[in-house]
Order: sequence, then C-alpha cells, then structure tokens
Amino acid sequence: MQKISYQRHRFPPHVIQHAIWLYARFSLSYRDIEDLLAERGLDISYETVRRWFVKFGPGVARNLRHSRSTPSDYCHLDEMVIVIRGKKYWLWRAVDNEGEVLDFLVQPRHNAKTAIKLIRKLLKKQGVIPTRIVTDKLRSYHVAFKSFGLVAEHIDNKRANNRAENSHQPVRRRERKMQRFKSPGSAQRFLNIQSATYNTFYLQRHLVNRENFKQYRSDAFDVWTAASAAA
Repeated sequence: MQKISYQRHRFPPHVIQHAIWLYARFSLSYRDIEDLLAERGLDISYETVRRWFVKFGPGVARNLRHSRSTPSDYCHLDEMVIVIRGKKYWLWRAVDNEGEVLDFLVQPRHNAKTAIKLIRKLLKKQGVIPTRIVTDKLRSYHVAFKSFGLVAEHIDNKRANNRAENSHQPVRRRERKMQRFKSPGSAQRFLNIQSATYNTFYLQRHLVNRENFKQYRSDAFDVWTAASAAA
C-alpha cells in the first residue's frame, strides 16, 4: 500500500482519517460530521471535511482495493436511474455473489455500448473471467457478451438478480442524504471511495456468530488503518 502524506495540514492525520471514514462509512452529511467532531472539542468546518474527503479519499480507496482478495467469479450486473440536475443518468454496477461491489459506471445512456464499456472495465480491473453472470432481461447485455465472446453461464432473470438489486440500497440512502448527486463526475468520484469502504466493512453479521463478527470487524479496522496510514 502507498502511504498518504498529510503534511502542511493543521490537524493531525488521525483526525483527518476519522473524518473521511465517517463520511465514507455512514449516511452522514458534511455538517453532521462537523457536529460530531465539535462534540469532541474539534472546531472543523464542514467545508474542511469536504476538502479532506476529496483530496485523501481516492488514495485511501485505492489502497483498500489493493488489500482485497481475489473476487468471486460469479457476478451480478444491474443498472439504476439517478437524476442529476434534472437529467436522467444510469448507474451501471457489478457485484459478486457475496454483494461486494466489483465496479460501476455513471453514464447518460442505457444501451449496448455502455454495457460493453462496463464489462470491459470489469474484466480489465478484476483480472477474473466470470463463470456465471446474472442480469435482468436488458438485451444490451446479450450484445455485450457476444462482442467479448464470453462463454460464462448467463442467467437473465430479474428475480435471480436480487443480489444486485439489494446492493443499490446504500447508494439510494446516500443519494437522498446528499440531496442527489451534483454531477456525473462527482457521483463517480464519491462512489469510488464509498464502494471501497463499503466492501471493507461489509461483514454480513447476520451469517456469523458474535465472536467471529467482532474479529472480522477488528480486521476491517486494521485494513482501514493501513490504507489511510500517514507517510
């Protein structure tokens, strides 16, 4: 992992790291975080928190992704509508069979060209060729698979794609809290950081006992600490 330089900043690295973690991990606004930090005696404006997130968040997200193990070769693809400044955009997303976010793309089009772009990005970044792909009945996926010559099992059943549908919920919560995204670029940048953090702390606590959950959570905090470590 590449360590992050926090030089020439008034506050120590652990304060900056904590502010970034709060915004990436929970459905909080910058003003919410300003109040939480004020309760601890820290006079930090919400604009400062925003600048920290924009400046240091991408580096933390990159380190978090490098720390992840090889993803599953089962993936679910789906798309959801987001409205930005009154215009409809599509958030295309790929998740594995455990619900972890593999990749995403914010685009103004809902067609085969965009589906091809998503799959190309997915194959390039993950380095794993899927053996099973679940989608809804959008025909664009069939065109995209043929263009890449994918031989993976393709299940185009909306009910079978609940894993991807459920993974949209955290994004919807953040979209409401942020009063919608302000631009496609800002949505892409935010989701880049949010998805990496979500994957790190996605522990599926309902499937493990309390002792195992506490160990997994402790491991997740260790990963975050290493990913945001100061140079």
